[in-house]
Amino acid sequence: MSSIRLLVLGAVRQHGRAHGYQVRNDLEYWGAHEWSNAKPGSIYHALKQMAKQGVLLAHEVAPSTVGGPPRTEYELTDAGREEFFRLLREALASYDQKMDVLSAALGFMVDLPRAEAVALLRDRLDKLAGWRASATEYYTPEEGPGQLGHIGEIMNMWVHSADAEAEWTRGLIARIEGGAYVFAGEGEPFVGVLADGEENPFATGERDPGDDL
Repeated sequence: MSSIRLLVLGAVRQHGRAHGYQVRNDLEYWGAHEWSNAKPGSIYHALKQMAKQGVLLAHEVAPSTVGGPPRTEYELTDAGREEFFRLLREALASYDQKMDVLSAALGFMVDLPRAEAVALLRDRLDKLAGWRASATEYYTPEEGPGQLGHIGEIMNMWVHSADAEAEWTRGLIARIEGGAYVFAGEGEPFVGVLADGEENPFATGERDPGDDL
């Protein structure tokens, strides 16, 4: 799974309807340009592609500020909402997603009911445990990586990473079960997007041809 699809769908959903520069600005506000492939060109390409695929609906709303084609605003279709939640659930429950995909899912996990988010994370824990059990049939951490020569350091890294991810996941579950954050259906959600006209302290300052689309 690519993080850009989940990030763009989630950013548009938070606004209800948004143009490309708003989506880019929100994702830069999250720092997504540092920890994912959410660069300007990728964002505008994803918006146009998903509009062609029917998961986004494109509206031409006003002339460009630089005299180009009309600015386009996007909103999720029913298929887009289904796709967003499918990607979100898959990312939270999987143990082998890239870090940027899991990071994107964490940004939108509160769009789910609290109990469902916990269930998905518990599923992730079970899958991590299953992978670790399978891997340690051939590699015993207690004996150290030397048992396989320097190649053992590969398994050593992966097993330690799985243990660290499991510990972090258990901590997140405990925080959520302890009442942290506002999940779907619980009240006013945390606002994770910039208001219109609000300055983005993390903006790259680079213009892209898609900024006025």
